[in-house]
Amino acid sequence: MVVERHRFHPQPLPQPPHGELFVSGLGLLAMVVLMTVGYFGAVVPLITPGDAAKTAADISQSGIVYLAGVLAIFLVTLIDVLAAVAWFALFKNVNRKVSAVAAWMRVAFAGLFAVATSQLAYAYTVLDQPELALHAIESFRTIWLISLGLFGLYLILIGYLEFRSTFVPKVFGVLLFISGTGYIIDAIGVAFVDGFTPMYGLFAIIGETAAIFWLLIKGRKLTIR
Repeated sequence: MVVERHRFHPQPLPQPPHGELFVSGLGLLAMVVLMTVGYFGAVVPLITPGDAAKTAADISQSGIVYLAGVLAIFLVTLIDVLAAVAWFALFKNVNRKVSAVAAWMRVAFAGLFAVATSQLAYAYTVLDQPELALHAIESFRTIWLISLGLFGLYLILIGYLEFRSTFVPKVFGVLLFISGTGYIIDAIGVAFVDGFTPMYGLFAIIGETAAIFWLLIKGRKLTIR
């Protein structure tokens, strides 16, 4: 009688889809560039807080620059949706349910961000009413900062997935958890505390910058292989 021996073959640990890391890194980099150039480079310099007349005049004189900045911000919202899909694909083998919840959170954030950005577009159509235009611009900032609370929850979930994964250094999971917490604190402060100055979200710069470089470098290596 022949006894067949079954050898134990350990299951391979989940690995990231080829190219997903690199694509995710490119998406983050594109969002940072577009937001920096579009909002902080084109829109913000044309806004004078508390001076509706000057703000309206400056935007009117630099209409092309302002609209280009608004378009860049809208592109960020579209990339947010694509990023939600990419990051779901990246972490679905770690925990599919948590990855799906995180993806829908980011899509919801993108929707709120689009609503906020529409206020900037609306402001351009009412420059003949400076006070109304400035109010719309201020509404963009308020809606955006509050919606970042939802983005903060998303980062916490992604941080958890990164911490549980076998292909992302656990330190990135910790950094994203801290970043997400900072965004949530800022969102609550803006929503409920008069005169609150958002600052805790600045911690996200460290985590997001490190993540961009790691995703691009690691993802490029996996793609080449």
